[in-house]
Amino acid sequence: MAPRRLLLVGEGNFSFAAALSETLDQSTRLTATCLQLPAEVARDPVARENLQCLLERGIDVRFGVDCTQLSDVFELHDREFHQIYFNFPHCGRKAGVAKNRELLAKFFQSCADVLAEEGEVHVALCRGQGGTPVDKPQREWHNSWQVVAMAALGGLILSDVYPFSCKAVPGYKCTGYRSQDKSFHVEGALNHVFTRSLPFEDSQPRIFRIKLGNQWFSFREPEALVGKLNRGFLEAPSCHPIKTINEKLIAELGKAFHLKRLKCSFPLLPQEGASVLPFWNCDFLSAAFWISLHEDNSNSESLTGGTSQDVEDFLVSFSELSLPKNPGRDGKEAAYEGICGQAKVCLRPSLLVHVQDIIEVPDFLSGSLHILSGPVFQKCHILPFTMPAFHETLFILGLNKNLKDGCLQSLLDHLKGIVDSLLTQTSPEISKLSSLVEFVLQSNGKDYMIHVKTDNFSPDYTEDLIIGSVTTSATSIIHKDQCFVFVSMNLDLLAMLVWCISDWRMLWTFDNRFLKNFVPGKIEPFKSHSLYPPCYVHDISFWIDEKKGFDELEFHTVARAVSQDTVISIQFLSRYQHPKTQQVSLCYRLTYQTCDKALTQQQVSSMQSQFRKEIQQRLYVTPR
Repeated sequence: MAPRRLLLVGEGNFSFAAALSETLDQSTRLTATCLQLPAEVARDPVARENLQCLLERGIDVRFGVDCTQLSDVFELHDREFHQIYFNFPHCGRKAGVAKNRELLAKFFQSCADVLAEEGEVHVALCRGQGGTPVDKPQREWHNSWQVVAMAALGGLILSDVYPFSCKAVPGYKCTGYRSQDKSFHVEGALNHVFTRSLPFEDSQPRIFRIKLGNQWFSFREPEALVGKLNRGFLEAPSCHPIKTINEKLIAELGKAFHLKRLKCSFPLLPQEGASVLPFWNCDFLSAAFWISLHEDNSNSESLTGGTSQDVEDFLVSFSELSLPKNPGRDGKEAAYEGICGQAKVCLRPSLLVHVQDIIEVPDFLSGSLHILSGPVFQKCHILPFTMPAFHETLFILGLNKNLKDGCLQSLLDHLKGIVDSLLTQTSPEISKLSSLVEFVLQSNGKDYMIHVKTDNFSPDYTEDLIIGSVTTSATSIIHKDQCFVFVSMNLDLLAMLVWCISDWRMLWTFDNRFLKNFVPGKIEPFKSHSLYPPCYVHDISFWIDEKKGFDELEFHTVARAVSQDTVISIQFLSRYQHPKTQQVSLCYRLTYQTCDKALTQQQVSSMQSQFRKEIQQRLYVTPR
């Protein structure tokens, strides 16, 4: 087993190295370095004593090491440090925040060359320097060292931060710049722990292949959905919290109702298919992602340039797509005939598009709770709790018309109790309050929206959150003696509330550290591996063509696609009309921030530039 390796940079009197070396076991190797040369260090008697201790313990000590050029110090075979420590970095004398930011930026970039894949970089800073909310008091961002933004330049994210205690390292004596007698003020100091971020790659839409009948078709995934198709969160081997919350809902309802789980295996929804949808469902289509299907007679290798297995990984299961099915006929056959001659299909915007097919089946069981679960896709404005892809579970209950009111109330009561119980597992004190779930009757007098009171969870939640709906329907053509209730629930929002996950994008991360938070059978508060990511703000203004109109929803969708979901807010600032030409200009403010990756100002500037080009081409506007 390879030894665990620690690297200390910027050591002053080597007291930290000496103290740390006393705590190490035989499987750990320590390398302590400083910028000064041996003759300069030897002038300090404390440093001489500590160096003697280190040499006696066989510690590797190096002088004249520039922490911003670590790749020049260590050969390729001598890198891969598991922990790198830099305590109280400073450029010296009266260097301002800009100079110290530059030092941090170069240090973090240098760390990227010698840090192990799962290694950590520890940086201790004096009170207020880091600029994170943990600093008390917190400096204004422009007056801090912006440590998280500087770390992003090295591809690192802040994963932990806690008080720095000299007492925790007996014998450590903090010195000032280059071991000067005047030491740094360490009261209120913080230790910042950084880890590697997944690379922020320029993700390109993938090509997917599906088979309808005997014919293969291919399509390119929508840019706003890159990385969200075919994730399999609800599949059997998944341990994703979305699957956990779905299974808990279903298991608890199974104690009160006979359940029938349906396989979500409906294919594509053709453009002409809107006419078969119930009237209360047509609004979904206006926000649907429409895609073009192309006949594909190519072999696997020519499609992706890879192997057949590569293509298998990209196959879209029918559970992610939707098509109204003709009852009594083979689904694939009907789909094939529907697709032929049609260029446009859409990814399903809701599971509710399937209810008509389900209730028209001759053997539909009245009184049983039919359950359908799967991912759905909708264009939406960029807001904290709206998402272009999420997982929906649909409960369908057929009722005798004479028993409708009692059975409906029983279902709602059970749902309220189950969701209340789930929401209080991570916050026991909330359980003392009244119900968190409320069914709000709609203006039609028969349907409900499912609200959750969120003000007790977090300051981030300021108003009730709508996590689902309850819709009642008239009788079906086949089952004329029944009426039907459809309960739709957004599993992603429910999982966020249960585990206290503040950002929906975290549910879609590819970082394996996310799933390590979730222990089977337990519900504990989520702890993010990326803390206090920096925000970058850019304004954009443009002239619009009033004859062609301006589609704000598409404006948000383009921003989402170009930024790879890093735009977290779009704020309308102003509307201006030129006094002479009467031309209209709109101005918006975009805020960029990631939840799981390192994002730099340079990357954001590039995205903003690309966004200006895209809206000019797609929305027929003229950037100013």
